[in-house]
Amino acid sequence: MKTIKNRILLVGALLTIVLVSGFAKSTSTVTPKEEKKVTETVKNQTINMFVTHGHCSTPFGGIVNDLKVDIPVRMDAGNPLENMRISFEVDPNSFKACRGDVADLTKRVKTKGVFISDNNEKIRFKTTNVYVMGVDWYQINGVLSIKGVEREVKFFATGIRNSYESMSSELVLQGQVNLLDWGIDYDKLVNGQSLDVPTKWLYLNMKIGLS
Repeated sequence: MKTIKNRILLVGALLTIVLVSGFAKSTSTVTPKEEKKVTETVKNQTINMFVTHGHCSTPFGGIVNDLKVDIPVRMDAGNPLENMRISFEVDPNSFKACRGDVADLTKRVKTKGVFISDNNEKIRFKTTNVYVMGVDWYQINGVLSIKGVEREVKFFATGIRNSYESMSSELVLQGQVNLLDWGIDYDKLVNGQSLDVPTKWLYLNMKIGLS
């Protein structure tokens, strides 16, 4: 009788363990690992720029190489590009004026010493931090290298998406930098004479397709 009772207690204990184990498995949640989506744009990606100097400006465009946008996949409904990382490079030798006397303006913007150095370094940008400014609106801090000289810069970007989509289909990057931070006085280098207020702003704008 005692042996039967012990067997019943043993079976009961085993059933309890099985039930508790099954309940634990059914109620436990597994947090999906964060995956990274890397988007590489097509080879003919371009960037629009213009330099303001005095009372006029020089608009031109360039070819973008090795453009990468790393986008960690989000598991919530927040801004989809919040933790993105952007890097790209532009060859100054590809610059071409967009309007006016194209040949003359192209020659001016490609004057040796402005963006093109003896070593022909490319203009490079790499993200360091991204801050959310609003819905699909971001501040992108990074390092911009011109003629091999690195400076910290701040750009802004806007993600473009349909109301029913969770991921942006396009990204518009834009910003401005003072060329004097790189020791570039456009008028002095191009025209041989600096203005009284030699503030030379370089503006840039680039639309990036996200696949």
